[in-house]
Formats: sequence, structure tokens, C-alpha cells
Amino acid sequence: MYRIDGSTVLITGGAGFIGSTTADQLLAAGAAEVRILDDFSRGNRRNLAHASSIGNLVIIEGDIRDPQIVDSAVQGVDYIFHEAALRITRCAEDPRAGIEVLVNGTLNVLESAVRHHIKKVVAASSASVYGNPVYLPMDETHPFNNRTLYGAAKIANEQMYRAYYEMHGLPYVSLRYFNVYGPRMDLDGVYTEVMVRWMDAIQSGQPLKIFGEGSQSMDFVYVEDVARANLSALESQQVDDVFNVGTGHQTNLKELSQMLLRIYGSSLTPEYLPARAVNNVQVRRADVAKAERLLGFKAQVDLETGLRTLVQWREEAKLESALLTGGTR
Repeated sequence: MYRIDGSTVLITGGAGFIGSTTADQLLAAGAAEVRILDDFSRGNRRNLAHASSIGNLVIIEGDIRDPQIVDSAVQGVDYIFHEAALRITRCAEDPRAGIEVLVNGTLNVLESAVRHHIKKVVAASSASVYGNPVYLPMDETHPFNNRTLYGAAKIANEQMYRAYYEMHGLPYVSLRYFNVYGPRMDLDGVYTEVMVRWMDAIQSGQPLKIFGEGSQSMDFVYVEDVARANLSALESQQVDDVFNVGTGHQTNLKELSQMLLRIYGSSLTPEYLPARAVNNVQVRRADVAKAERLLGFKAQVDLETGLRTLVQWREEAKLESALLTGGTR
């Protein structure tokens, strides 16, 4: 029923690292057209270079808070991947903007999806909805223990998708991403950002900064796996449901720092700093059985392999930036 081949697909927030990687995979799978709606506040056009080279990519610069722009982007589309959001720290700094983007923006997407008879919406949710775990691993029935505005908005989003399915029969699947990392990631976020910052520190001979004791454990999932989960959710017959997207393994920040230092062959040691006030979740580990059973999705990239690819990407990105800078002198 849900086929990528020959389809037209819209990705909101599609210039980000998850959205752009999803665009790559959609075009490789035979999508006739992939539209990107992005305000480029976080994503960038460089992330879309590969997708542009392999298929029909249409870039629309705009904000999901603008209902007319959203409606124009949705017209003629078969499917929507809704990835656009503000990061967790930004929501804490500016709660009104967080609600306007995450709640009102999502409402614009849903209203246009109903108006234009979209076949299915695959929506990016977050493990933030769980907050601190009551038990591990966290399955999809784990209670909402969130205490952040970002997580609150993601909970609201999930309820909005359910309501629009009930009211209008709009098919959707919501995916609760755990801690996503990989090529094209930016410097934002709370836990995954540490990878890029640590790579910069290692290369400049500075100590790796760990906020807290380093015992915080996260389920780090590689971006290519997350994109595969997106496509699996689209093509599955599952609707009106939510799935974890993780690996089922947890890694603490001490272990993560040691892994990166080993990849670089560095003898640096971490510097421990006070824990951050936002998103003080101490542990995450996904129960991934439901996604494997119903979506046929299972993460394939182990953390060290993913980190090595991330390091290589970072080196190539820095070289490209240096060449561009040199070329303008």
C-alpha cells in the first residue's frame, strides 16, 4: 500500500542531518521527487549535495510556522516525513518559540496533510518523552516522565497525530529517536553534540569536557540507521502507532570518551565540569523489540564503527571548509 518507488515525498527540516540522510535513502529507493522544507536555522545546503546529485530534489526555504508555505509544500505530495523542530536547549531558552515551532508548526503540517489527502505521515518524536527511566530498557509503554519543554511538546505532538488519525483517518507512525549521531550532525543538542566538541578538543590538544561524572549512559544510534527506520515505518502497514529507534545498548560518557581517544590515538584525559541544568536524564536504553517485530527494523551500525565514520566525515568537512576559505582569499 505504501510504496516509495515513484512517490513524491516532503521532508520538513530536511536539511538537517537526519532529514538529509533520509532524502538520500528515499531517492536511492526510487522516489520520483523529494521536497525539502527548511528554514536553514540548523540544517544547511551542503547536507543536500548528495541527494541533489542522485535524484529530483526540490528545496523550499521556509518556516513551518507559516501555514501558507507549508500548504504549498504539501500540495501534490504522497508522503510526509516531519522532522522540523527546535533543539531541546533552544526550547528551554525560548519556550514560546518552542511551542510555536513544535506544536503550532506541527498543526500546520497536519492540517495540510488532511487537506491534500496525504497517504501517510512519518513523524520524528524523541526518547525525551520518557524522561528519567522507571525501568530499563524503556519500551513504548514506559510512562511519560519528561520534565523538559521539548519533551512536553513531543508528547503533545504524539497526541495530535493520534487525534488527527481519529478525526480524519490520517495515517501516521511516530518514531521515538534515541541519541542520534553521525555525519552532518551539528553542534547542538545535549549529549550527541559532545562527540563533535570532543573531536575538536582532541585535535587542538585540549581536555575533553564531561558535564557531570561521566556516568550518564545513552543509547547512541547512527543516523543511517535512523533514516532506514524512517523508510521502514513508511513502507510498513503499521499506522496509528509509535516505535523506539535505538540500538538496545547503552554507553556512558566515560566509555564514549575513551572510544574517541582510542580512535584518534590520543593520550588526553577528560576534564569534569558541573552537570548541565537542562535535560539531566542520567540513563537511556531503548527496548527495540517492537520496531524489529512490526517494522522489520534493527540498527546495524555499532558505535565504534559509527564513530570512525563520523571522525572521517569531520576531517573531510574541515578540509573542504579550509579549501573554500583559501579559495576566497
